[in-house]
Amino acid sequence: MGCSGFRVRFNFFGKVLSKVSVFFTMVLIFTYFFYCLTGFCDSAPRTLYSQQTDRDYDVLDDHSRILDDLRPSPRLRARLLDSPSEWNRTEQVDAPERFPHHMSDSAKESAQSNGIPVSNTFGTKRFPQAIIIGVKKGGTRALLEFLRIHPDVRAVGAEPHFFDRFYDRGLEWYRDLMPRTLDGQITMEKTPSYFVTKEAPSRVCTMNCHTKLIVVVRDPVTRAVSDYTQTLSKNPGLPSFQSLALKNSSTGLIDTTWSAVHIGLYAKHLENWLQHFPLSHFLFVSGERLVSDPAGEMGRVQDFLGLKRVVSDKHFYFNQTKGFPCLKKPEGSSRPRCLGKSKGRPHPQISTEVLQKLRDFYRPFNHRFYQMSGQDFGWD
Repeated sequence: MGCSGFRVRFNFFGKVLSKVSVFFTMVLIFTYFFYCLTGFCDSAPRTLYSQQTDRDYDVLDDHSRILDDLRPSPRLRARLLDSPSEWNRTEQVDAPERFPHHMSDSAKESAQSNGIPVSNTFGTKRFPQAIIIGVKKGGTRALLEFLRIHPDVRAVGAEPHFFDRFYDRGLEWYRDLMPRTLDGQITMEKTPSYFVTKEAPSRVCTMNCHTKLIVVVRDPVTRAVSDYTQTLSKNPGLPSFQSLALKNSSTGLIDTTWSAVHIGLYAKHLENWLQHFPLSHFLFVSGERLVSDPAGEMGRVQDFLGLKRVVSDKHFYFNQTKGFPCLKKPEGSSRPRCLGKSKGRPHPQISTEVLQKLRDFYRPFNHRFYQMSGQDFGWD
């Protein structure tokens, strides 16, 4: 009887202990998930690279994005070089203009890392070794996005505008905007307005006179119409293209003070840059060929930057609706990546007479630019 009572009491306490252990286990699991959901389990192991979520390329149109600030390990980089289909796993974008300038560095770091699998503590922030300096509406955004496929290119997502708008903030402020890079990687940024800013060449040279400079150029007449179309979409009350392009409709004189016309004087702007940089530091990319043969132009760009030719025709297909190339559907995504709705807008109807006057005006400047750059872009 004594033994039986002991067994009963033992079984009873055993069941109680079992239930208590299960209860505490459930409490611990619930607490763990609660802290994870509220963002306080950064110390828990996470995956090294996040898969890209499905989204349209609209977010790329002059808006900054915050993605993974890490770069692949040497083994993964080797895989990327041999297997272009894996490029999507290392997309890199930084967004320096996403935070107020008065925000502390630690706060920015915290905000940037929110939602990112692993905070980047690797690599070094360096001044850019190459800059896309122009031109507006020439294809600079497309070029930058194509370059981001390359595992050895790290680029700022938003346009820093340091050498034209924020130069007074100092070079250290500028360097802090740059993404971290590992040895062998190139830091880049793009701000198309640099090409037409008088002070920009000397300022870039003050930073580094060996900086490589990329200029994406396009038929200046088509570029001016595209520029006008973009402005018109933001300001529907804008005067007609003709009234802005011509000083006087009866005389037909071109108004070179209008920015849409002024930007297309490529020879004039290049003369300013050549006072500080030799021609060998420039690469002139054809905006037209970037559309008709993106892989060919990207081959030239990669050679100029001293990179292995990773970006090739395997990455592109031509989107008939948009009228320009898109990046093929990356692994883990349900759709290909194309530039946003603001790219490839239909142009307004402009009289052939006005367009011809513009072509006649630009012709001598174009020929001068061909001579200076050593390339005939065939705009005439």
